[in-house]
Amino acid sequence: VRLEESGGGSVQTGGSVRLSCVMSEGTFNIYFIGWFRQAPGKEREFVGGVDYRGTANYGDSMSGRFSISRDSAKKAAYLQMNSVIPGDTAVYYCAAVIDREWIKPASSDMRFWGKGTLVTVSS
Repeated sequence: VRLEESGGGSVQTGGSVRLSCVMSEGTFNIYFIGWFRQAPGKEREFVGGVDYRGTANYGDSMSGRFSISRDSAKKAAYLQMNSVIPGDTAVYYCAAVIDREWIKPASSDMRFWGKGTLVTVSS
């Protein structure tokens, strides 16, 4: 299983960013896809994830500004970030684990990881 994120870059406060995660060399529909982020000097935290049915759940500290979805035909998952703030600056990772109704999984629960994409929010 290989995961590759894209869509990161620089964005101004209040803007929007859409990150993509594409899976290759794996059976997409059996995996739960999670999004995590790691800001400088901070621990990696769960942003949210989506199961094989398309049902999403989000981290405790995540506001309603984020939305996660998936497209099985494209073997891709997406993280839509709206009204971004400087506190959203981080490297964003997608990760995959065999789906078993995961709710707010820890980083250690995830089996496969992408290399991450940097999102920088400027004020």
